[in-house]
Amino acid sequence: MHFYDTRRRVGRFLMEVRALSQALLLVELAGHAALLLWGLHMVQSGVQRGFGMRLRHVLGVGLGGRGRAVLAGLAITAALQSSTATALMLGSFAAGAGVALAPALAGMLGANLGTALIVLVLSFPTGFLAPALILGGVVAFRRGAAGRARDLGRVAIGLGLMLTSLHLIGQAMEPVEASPALHQVLGAIAAMPLPNLLVAAVLAWAAHSSVAAMLFIAALAASGAVGAEACIAMVLGANLGSALNPLLAALGEAGPDRARLRVALGNLANRVVGAAIVLALLPQAAALLGSVTALAAAQAHLAFNLGTALLAWPLLGPLARLLQRWVPDRPQAEDAGAARYLDTGALETPPVALANAAREVLRIADAVEAMLAASAAAFQDGNREGPKAAKRLDDVVDRLHRQVQFYLARIPQEILGEEEARRLAEIRAFAVSLEHAGDVLDRDLGGLATKRLRRGLVLPEDIAAELAALHLRLQAQLRLAVAVFMGEDAEAARRLVREKEALREAERLALARMAEAADRTAAEGGAAAGLLLDAVRDLRRIGAHFAMVAHPLLERRGELLPSRLSPEIRLEESLAGGD
Repeated sequence: MHFYDTRRRVGRFLMEVRALSQALLLVELAGHAALLLWGLHMVQSGVQRGFGMRLRHVLGVGLGGRGRAVLAGLAITAALQSSTATALMLGSFAAGAGVALAPALAGMLGANLGTALIVLVLSFPTGFLAPALILGGVVAFRRGAAGRARDLGRVAIGLGLMLTSLHLIGQAMEPVEASPALHQVLGAIAAMPLPNLLVAAVLAWAAHSSVAAMLFIAALAASGAVGAEACIAMVLGANLGSALNPLLAALGEAGPDRARLRVALGNLANRVVGAAIVLALLPQAAALLGSVTALAAAQAHLAFNLGTALLAWPLLGPLARLLQRWVPDRPQAEDAGAARYLDTGALETPPVALANAAREVLRIADAVEAMLAASAAAFQDGNREGPKAAKRLDDVVDRLHRQVQFYLARIPQEILGEEEARRLAEIRAFAVSLEHAGDVLDRDLGGLATKRLRRGLVLPEDIAAELAALHLRLQAQLRLAVAVFMGEDAEAARRLVREKEALREAERLALARMAEAADRTAAEGGAAAGLLLDAVRDLRRIGAHFAMVAHPLLERRGELLPSRLSPEIRLEESLAGGD
């Protein structure tokens, strides 16, 4: 009996050890997968910090045609190693009404091909490069100045960590054949494509990256843990799972713009149709795959995305029209002070988040321009609605300004590159300038107009015409400020500074008219001249707020001294005028 008890205890102990080793294996795999995800995050953050705004510009230029859109989507995704980030950018461009839906869908085809090429390159035995990449990245990160060198160092470290994690996953999977329980589970679902597909889809969705999911699937294939049909089913699942992230982000958007949703739905529909075709032909596809290796899994991934791209290419036009019919734009929100473009799902992608904030600031500029029109109307005889309209519009400006500032504050500062940090500061400063201009229009100019109405003061025709002309001049300056803000137009910036100086001359003339009116006996003429002087001073303050957007650009170009245009620029302008 003692012998049998000892044998039973030893058997129980061995079973516990085996269960513990299997649990440790799962923990080890999870840790290696986490290292893969962290390396991927470092690559993405490094590229976004160093080249985010330039990549967005490249994508915007590429979306001029379908062929260029495919190449642009491929290039941006290869740089960011994330088709989800590219999808956010494409949705942002499509929402701006400057890009048609069909080129945006073509860009997603390129993005899918980009992820497939990344996986193909990383499936080759490149683990020996990991130490050199990490060493070079650390040296560049620690010794490089704050800027591009540190960002490239971050990218190198991330690539090294990704290659290291793939090597570790391969080592950890070696005992799989010796693990009866795990091998039994994998063998049980090997003949069932749908469970494999769902597991891979959940993995890609949770990782927010088809690259990470596919690299893990490639490691499983290299270890012999999955068969040919299971490997192909998991490839399909990874593609479907990664297409869910842009869709869920678009569904979470509260604004009326559904352009992002159409792009995400078109991409998902393309992959669903492709997956259905491959599942119907799964035995034939498995025969074509042949032996199951990491390279074979990557090739299957590339073949799937290439096939879906070829299948969807001639149907992009009809698909775009169908999506626009199924997902029409919502009617414009009745609340003018509600933000439309501040999508919180884009906060982790600075180029997209900054573009969203810039679009919302343009709405503030539109409201300020409407306030200028209302202010001009308030100085016309018999118009009593102008000050009230300006008051309502100022409330809109204030609300939009608060929402933009709060949105910008939520963008993670640690992932901003130098150019992105500068752009964020410019957006914030322009929003503040517009808000201050709105306050002057409401409180000061609105107060003057209200005072005129209470006193029943009738303005002479020349003073009324001058006030109307000055308001129109301010509206033109605001449009110049928008051109500087959106396109860094140097000529528009110079004109803004010159207009600011010209308003000083208008104030001097108004002051002279006030002095001249003081010598007259007509009190009404003196009151009208005084009102003109006060209005011109307020308008000059508004023009100064508009001109603030030009100063950073001109300072970077060396064309602005502390208080005026540099002598060289003035000389060039005087010579041009002389010609």
